[in-house]
Amino acid sequence: MARRTFKAATVAASLALATSAAVAHAGRYHVYSCRTPSGETAPTDGWSGSVAAGGAFDDYAVNTCSGGGALVAALGAQTIHGANVDRATWMFAAPTKEKLAGATLWRAGDTDGGQVVNATYQFWLAGPEIKSAFEECIFTQYCVEKGELANPLSMANRLDVPGPNLGSTLYANASCGGASGKECPAGAGDANGYAAAIYVFAADLTLEENEDPHASNASGELASAPVVQGQSDLAFDATDSGSGVYEALFSVDGQVVKRTVLDSNGGRCKDAGQTTDGLAAFLYVQPCGQSVSVDVPFDTTKVTNGAHHLVVSVIDAAGNAAPVLDRSVTIANPPPPGAANGVNASTQATMWLHWRNGGKRTTLTSRFGGKPVIAGRLLGPAAVPIGGALIDLSLTPSYAGARTVQLRSLKTGPDGTFAMRIDGARRSQSLTFAYRAHVGDVKPAVAHTLTLKVPASIALRVSPHETSVGRKIVFHGLLRGSPIPRGGKQLVLEARSPGSPWIEFKVVRTDAHGRYHASYRFKFAGPANYRFRARSEAESDFPFAGGSSNVVAVHER
Repeated sequence: MARRTFKAATVAASLALATSAAVAHAGRYHVYSCRTPSGETAPTDGWSGSVAAGGAFDDYAVNTCSGGGALVAALGAQTIHGANVDRATWMFAAPTKEKLAGATLWRAGDTDGGQVVNATYQFWLAGPEIKSAFEECIFTQYCVEKGELANPLSMANRLDVPGPNLGSTLYANASCGGASGKECPAGAGDANGYAAAIYVFAADLTLEENEDPHASNASGELASAPVVQGQSDLAFDATDSGSGVYEALFSVDGQVVKRTVLDSNGGRCKDAGQTTDGLAAFLYVQPCGQSVSVDVPFDTTKVTNGAHHLVVSVIDAAGNAAPVLDRSVTIANPPPPGAANGVNASTQATMWLHWRNGGKRTTLTSRFGGKPVIAGRLLGPAAVPIGGALIDLSLTPSYAGARTVQLRSLKTGPDGTFAMRIDGARRSQSLTFAYRAHVGDVKPAVAHTLTLKVPASIALRVSPHETSVGRKIVFHGLLRGSPIPRGGKQLVLEARSPGSPWIEFKVVRTDAHGRYHASYRFKFAGPANYRFRARSEAESDFPFAGGSSNVVAVHER
């Protein structure tokens, strides 16, 4: 089966903010590729692979990062390769309005295929042009390998990109070089069967953005009311054409009192941390949404009563800031009203909450249609049960723009226990349980959130199950669950042969009812056995975790 490169999906991430209302325009943020500095798997957003081959079929730009591997640009050892013709490349491209301000790569490579007269295997790293090499390894120049294949994040593999080579693009290349018309030899390669290869195990890329976000249409009680109390809201619109709109920062009398992420962008707008320079780090080149319309609550009970100077700013993922609100406001919160909520009611209550049969985990993954049970217990000081108390319950489906729904309150038993069963887990969601010590309290005494993840449920059928070169097989099936995104949900069809990793070979999209259909024609002669599956990746507008279909076997004669 032909190899096909995989290009990671869109945007995401978050940012560390300044500690005063005058936010510095840092203009920079990190993006991790393939691996984070701690070794965790990361996407490869911004990277694209290509081959320029003179008829050779074993030139590869392979992405194995999801399996703990690397971005691999390589020429195979099975065939000869034309000098200045055969080349495999991985390229990183910064977003249009941004550039690289720094880059550290962890790489290794080899030229085990050797040379003949006027033709040699080689690999090199370059930027901002493909010919602007800042590191190269050429067999005729007595370079056979660099780095350590067995230790991806070793110091031997670390390489800081020189300043003159920073710009909008970076390149990792493997090729046959020499006199035009000459050919590098076949028959010798590394442990992976490559005559020349470069492995990019990880990248820490610092992107620079110099444009500020923009905020407009500020409204709500916090924007106009002279006196506020309790939860007071501020609504506004914000845009940022670069790294995206990240956080709102609330400052009272020159001190930051609240930071809030305005849109998680499907979990991508989240700071991955692990930096040493104070900048934020993300897993996507454009981590946050480029426009938001938000209504942000502000708990005025966290501020003393009286007159205050309130400043609200919006921050993009690179640390650039724009003003949203700057005004004087008076806060006047009354004492907590209402009767005690339950026997032994207490503002110092503790709540024990867990998935039954799920241990102490706050997140549970349940099959589609499962019926998980949540159990909890409400206790006061000295572990005294709080009986007969109402526990407020709210549910938020896990997709962008989903509204939080208030559900029927639960009541604790005499021993403080309570439980609820989810009657059929048909989407991912968050459930928040909140206890207020007094009826009418604005702020809960204690609240906990449990997360339910439901992997996408996909059915796959393939026909026929036996075929040959030149013939095609047909894929069709159903993606269960709702809501299906407008325009359908994207699915990835993958295949593998025994002992090989899954490789993407086709992207399809369902209809509005989750049905999908595709076909594939075999290009290489068998005999061979293949396994096929359909995979759904998590997306911000589809309330399901990533999931895979049943695996279907096909034999090629």
